[in-house]
Amino acid sequence: MGTPVVHWEINAWDGKLLQEFYSGLFGWKVDSNNPAGYGLVNTGSAIGIGGAISQKDPASTAPSVTFYIQVEDPQAFLDRAVSLGGRVVLPVTEIPGMVTFALLADPEGNAIGLVKGTEPEPEARPAAQRPTARKPTVKRKKAPKGKPKKTAGAKAKVKPKARRRTAARAKPKKRSTRKRR
Repeated sequence: MGTPVVHWEINAWDGKLLQEFYSGLFGWKVDSNNPAGYGLVNTGSAIGIGGAISQKDPASTAPSVTFYIQVEDPQAFLDRAVSLGGRVVLPVTEIPGMVTFALLADPEGNAIGLVKGTEPEPEARPAAQRPTARKPTVKRKKAPKGKPKKTAGAKAKVKPKARRRTAARAKPKKRSTRKRR
């Protein structure tokens, strides 16, 4: 199983101020209609991951940005983080009906979230439906006919199209009337 990044949070001194800031900056829709004022972000895009902008915990020292990684067993990853020099910031916590998560700090003190979950199995598709790699086709622009349009500040030159003579259209060469010596 992979361990994808599945969520992010921006925790601020003034959660409402930053919700309005990021909403105005990127056009995100922020839904903070809940008792905690936890602003779930809808970026309006089909790609990327969702996140939230909220009021920081008063016990923490500064605003922060945290990303969350989905794992099958958060406790096992907390134990591994401690063995590698990290520390537990928040032990495994369950919010009933919502999420089970934990927070760790890496050796530099950066907070990383862990979210309990499993990665779905990839769908088995018949070979005919699998995407195939294709070489991109390049469309060539045709040379403009006639006089080129003048552009401001630059003179555009267009070379006349060279015509190929075919046997059917070829004109016989004129013979020189000059005598050779």
